[in-house]
Amino acid sequence: MQRTQIYFKDWCSYSQRALELLRHKGVDFDAIDVTNDVDRELEMRDRAGRTSVPQIFVGDRHLGGYDDIAALDRGGELDAILEHAVDKAA
Repeated sequence: MQRTQIYFKDWCSYSQRALELLRHKGVDFDAIDVTNDVDRELEMRDRAGRTSVPQIFVGDRHLGGYDDIAALDRGGELDAILEHAVDKAA
């Protein structure tokens, strides 16, 4: 099983939407706030190959940002991907 992680910035509306979508899906995820953390933001950029937030991962699989996971959700694929996360919130 794999852990879900989201890199976000507290002022970003797309980050807030992504966090809410993951909460709505019942996923227990690691929220990594890079608002004022240059080292973690560089880590995110290295992992994702992107500079924008949010960036979402399930294990080593990069799902992308909010628009990407919203599209996966609309297409019915997000639930199947998230089922492989380590924990579902109770």
